[in-house]
Amino acid sequence: MSAHSLPEGAVVWHSLEVDKALDLLDSNADRGLTPQEVEQRLQKYGTNELEEHGGRSPWQILLDQFTNIMLLMLIGVALISGFLDFWALRQGTLKVGEVPFKDTIAIMAIVVLNGILGYVQESRAEKALAALKKLSSPSVRIIRNGKLADVAGKELVPGDVMLLEAGVQISADGRLIEQSNLQVRESALTGEAEAVNKQAVLTLPEDAALGDRINLVFQGTEVVQGRAKVLVTNTGMTTELGKIATMLQSVDSEPTPLQQRMTQLGNVLVSGSLILVAIVVVGGIIQARGFSNLQDLLEVSLSMAVAVVPEGLPAVITVTLALGTQRMVRHHALIRKLPAVETLGSVTTICSDKTGTLTQNKMVVQSVYTNQKAFRVTGEGYTPEGDFQLDGQKIDLDENPEISALLVACAVCNDSVLQKEAGVWAILGDPTEGALVTLAGKAGIEKDQWQSKLPRVSEFPFSSERKRMSVICQAEAVATGEPAMNGVDPVIAGFLESEQYLMFTKGSPELTLARCTEIYVGDTSTPINEEQRTQILAANDQMASQGLRVLGFAYKPLSEVPPEASEDTSENGLVWLGLVGMLDAPRPEVRASVAECRQAGIRPIMITGDHQLTARAIALDLGIADADARVLTGQELQRMTDQELEEQVDLVSIYARVSPEHKLRIVQALQRRGRFVAMTGDGVNDAPALKQADIGIAMGITGTDVSKEASDMVLLDDNFATIVAATKEGRVVYTNIRRFIKYILGSNIGEVLTIAAAPLMGLGGVPLTPLQILWMNLVTDGLPALALAVEPPEPDVMQRPPFSPRESIFARGLGAYMVRIGIVFAIISIALMSWAYNYTHAAGYPGNPDTWKTMVFTTLCIAQMGHAIAIRSNNQLTIEMNPFSNLFVLGSVIVTTILQLMLIYVPPLRAFFGTHELSLSELGICIGFSALMFVWIEGEKIFFRLIGKKTV
Repeated sequence: MSAHSLPEGAVVWHSLEVDKALDLLDSNADRGLTPQEVEQRLQKYGTNELEEHGGRSPWQILLDQFTNIMLLMLIGVALISGFLDFWALRQGTLKVGEVPFKDTIAIMAIVVLNGILGYVQESRAEKALAALKKLSSPSVRIIRNGKLADVAGKELVPGDVMLLEAGVQISADGRLIEQSNLQVRESALTGEAEAVNKQAVLTLPEDAALGDRINLVFQGTEVVQGRAKVLVTNTGMTTELGKIATMLQSVDSEPTPLQQRMTQLGNVLVSGSLILVAIVVVGGIIQARGFSNLQDLLEVSLSMAVAVVPEGLPAVITVTLALGTQRMVRHHALIRKLPAVETLGSVTTICSDKTGTLTQNKMVVQSVYTNQKAFRVTGEGYTPEGDFQLDGQKIDLDENPEISALLVACAVCNDSVLQKEAGVWAILGDPTEGALVTLAGKAGIEKDQWQSKLPRVSEFPFSSERKRMSVICQAEAVATGEPAMNGVDPVIAGFLESEQYLMFTKGSPELTLARCTEIYVGDTSTPINEEQRTQILAANDQMASQGLRVLGFAYKPLSEVPPEASEDTSENGLVWLGLVGMLDAPRPEVRASVAECRQAGIRPIMITGDHQLTARAIALDLGIADADARVLTGQELQRMTDQELEEQVDLVSIYARVSPEHKLRIVQALQRRGRFVAMTGDGVNDAPALKQADIGIAMGITGTDVSKEASDMVLLDDNFATIVAATKEGRVVYTNIRRFIKYILGSNIGEVLTIAAAPLMGLGGVPLTPLQILWMNLVTDGLPALALAVEPPEPDVMQRPPFSPRESIFARGLGAYMVRIGIVFAIISIALMSWAYNYTHAAGYPGNPDTWKTMVFTTLCIAQMGHAIAIRSNNQLTIEMNPFSNLFVLGSVIVTTILQLMLIYVPPLRAFFGTHELSLSELGICIGFSALMFVWIEGEKIFFRLIGKKTV
């Protein structure tokens, strides 16, 4: 077959026999490809590399910051202000002592600062694909032209023949040609920790899930043990890893709820401001019956435009989110993207992977069955501490010698090592065997001691065909009656009778039991009958239905070491010992976290590549689903249309045997149903779904670089419970953001209305300059707003459902509050302005006639201080609150008031900001009018309390 007619990747390789696969790719298992064939295929398929699609350049990201409608309006204001100053310079009408272009410079400085803040937030380069590329092996051993060769992984083509051995990272997807004891760790791809036993001779159904394709190997996975010859079937973007890269790059990043709300806020403010400016300009022209006061009207318009834009808001939000990230780090949650802090508070659904997220990623023995009794085993992780219980009562192992015999088999028929590092117990080797060593340790049976007492002299290694392994130990020391160890030696001596060797076997319960002719009961072996076989198989089914991985154990006394290739005959006539059932146990703290999620109106969902029985057992244990819950498998999901899946996602809480594209489809279906989704994961396979989710949460310890780079948040302790703490923090941050938006915009509306009223009242001149308004928006608004951002959480923050992520920024009365308070603010300020104007223009006034403007400026600023104190709570009166529970508010009010007074009484500042010195009586009047703002807000709280309305 010529290269141009090679299959395009639509072939279902796991359903083909090896010879058919070789024919399709025109390859030979013994000679591989010729150099000419390799060159042709490189031309057609390209190199074995993941391709990267271009994203936004840094310049594009920077320019995008200045498309914000509020910044565009400020830029327009700065240009017009600069033009007016330039015109005044040319005409010689610039006021004495006034610094030209200071308003333009100040406004542009704010524009640039906000642009930089936005750029810093968005300019994090997309590194998920780069991390994905690291999984490609740099070199690989292959057969080409009948000779062995080592080539770069990127030079592989479909039809190449790879040679694999333990420790090799696989460079391409392939169909096994032949294999010997091959185990591959596919956790990076499937998320499951347990190594997969591969088998070449099988052909599988076309709809076999990714985790079940045991006759294939995949790029980016690792050979744990054994060796194999593999036909390369897919390279580059057609590999399973490449499909993930394609999905990762096809996921569009949606704006967060906060970004959407800020866009909405900007549109409303700018639109409202332009309408108000038009009213003022048209009204002024009509009032003057001409354009004689056009320059004054332009100055008023500029001041109004600056007043309506909350220049300090982006900085305050950024600092608030940054403070939130610091608090989350203390809870072991690392936020990679600032808006994710607030977004967490809106989460309605958490889609969680099972292995390492809900579970400990450690196999733990839960149950032991021997002598027709099922014993429960307690303990966590790999710590060799726990009890053996029967019917809820702790048992004495000396009274149950069959358990001791079974545990000796667990310790001896084992290649893993249990050790303590930095105070933490860990295993070196296969997690399943580690669980068995830990189980033996709970009974005081230490593997090292027993390996020296029963030294291994030979073995029959595990194979996927036999589904078991056996070890042959020399036992002469036990047989001759040397001192007992932990009370078990007499049991072993009973095994041996007059033999010098002992074979222990572990493996598939059904296949191991089929080779047994006797059963160990009490301290002796007796012939096994059919009733006992039936009981053992029923116990095996019971354990499996609970999601446990079950192993069967047996032994056989031997008079001599059997030949290496005699496993089929030697592993006959065994004595049955019992069953051991193990599970990747749930994290103990997750049950409480799931319960708290439900109490907070958040729905947890399990999405895993593991078997449905295991997934169901864990979900029931943790409270994620009830006993009647349906488990939707990847095969069922594959047959569903997007519409059918969307109809099911609100009903299903457990998804098992799913592949990467399934996870992505589930998240998308939930989002189409209006759910706000957080997705947790640690494997490469989780990356597309992590990026698609509204909040992607990666594991910090077990997570791959790919999953971390695709996420918004990283759990530093891999603990599901940390999500709850982070969600609570997100809710607090959102509540505080709403609080200071109410504060800032209520004040801004008051400023705008006050400025607009001046020309309509015929007062002659604008009461506030753009520079003074910038001062108010950045300092007298900004500092208290920052203090409000660290207001402590309300007691019921996790006892209510999440607020809709799609709610308007003005929802739940916030818009009405801002308008109402803005009008009250304006009425107070306009009343003061009217009095002050007449007072300073009355005959005999000793000061500057423009002093009324400084009185208006001072009243607005100090009124905001009362507003900041009163707004700390929506319902509690200030006198009912602890003034020291947020010292930052108290401190910001004092500091801001002092700074405002410096603008009036420090000559250089007075000259720069264009203010006038006030007498003590004038300052007292300003403070009196300002206090009315605080009195009004406290009065509102009393009124709403009397009518039984709670504001939020």
